[in-house]
Amino acid sequence: MLNRKLFWILALGMLITSCGDDDPVIPNEEELITTVSLSFFDPVTMDPINNISATFRDLDGDGGDAPVIDDLTLDANTRYLMALEFTNELEEPAEDITEEVIEEGDEHQVFFSVSGADLDVDYADADVLGQPLGVQSFFNSGQASSGQLTIVLRHMPDKTAAGVADGDIANAGGETDIEVTFNVAIQ
Repeated sequence: MLNRKLFWILALGMLITSCGDDDPVIPNEEELITTVSLSFFDPVTMDPINNISATFRDLDGDGGDAPVIDDLTLDANTRYLMALEFTNELEEPAEDITEEVIEEGDEHQVFFSVSGADLDVDYADADVLGQPLGVQSFFNSGQASSGQLTIVLRHMPDKTAAGVADGDIANAGGETDIEVTFNVAIQ
């Protein structure tokens, strides 16, 4: 009698678990970003400014050898349109992550923090909901100075939190996809 009850309990348990959804829930996996490139354009003509760019490259991933980081030199009292490119160079061919960031713009935001340098950054693009994205931004340089520019790509920020639409990361929440710091000189 006990074996019969045990059999029915096990059979019922198997029936219940087999009636569930067979498709596993796969969370949105973070992409590996090995390279962050900044390209600068004239905001009026949209012509590239070839002598001004900077790249962060960490081909062995976080925690390995030191990454290669270019210094960024900007002209004083100048307005630029800056475009970011996020790439995974460990894929063959290299995978452009920028398109995914744009397509999932409501789930991403780029934040900029400047210390020391006379540089202001304003968003030039927005997601489908009209909230800032930051893949394209205006860089407004002031007087000759030097300092650092930190760029943070945040996944799933609360874009409606206080200050986030203005570029303040303090209340953004979410997870950091990548954070890089460039030395900046304004001449």
